[in-house]
Amino acid sequence: MTPESVTIILPLPVKVLSPNCAVATPGGRFTKAAAIKRYRKLAQEAIEAESIETKPWGKVTVAAKFFFPTKHRRDQDNAVASLKAAYDGIVDSGLVIDDDYEHMERRMPLFLFDSLYPRVELTIRKCVNAENDSEGS
Repeated sequence: MTPESVTIILPLPVKVLSPNCAVATPGGRFTKAAAIKRYRKLAQEAIEAESIETKPWGKVTVAAKFFFPTKHRRDQDNAVASLKAAYDGIVDSGLVIDDDYEHMERRMPLFLFDSLYPRVELTIRKCVNAENDSEGS
């Protein structure tokens, strides 16, 4: 049996979602909060549009492919952190119970180049050995 998986496509996270982005002003905090809310909702709606009948999945792995419009060096840790709102949206969709280490394992992202269609592709794969983990939670 092959594990179930789903791939969703989201826009690249805006700069304010990066952990390196300073939001020292009240306006900056409101801007970041609004960006988090939007990105979280995008991820939730993308999962819900897939109409997955077998959710919740006990444990998942998430692999991210970033398609940037320019070829620059990128920081993998910051890229993963900028997806925190997307991970929360996946939880909001009911696909997985929580985004903690017991339920969601994050792979290091791949950085690719696409000047015409910058995006993030998140492939969420159900772990085979965690089929009924959600029942005990």
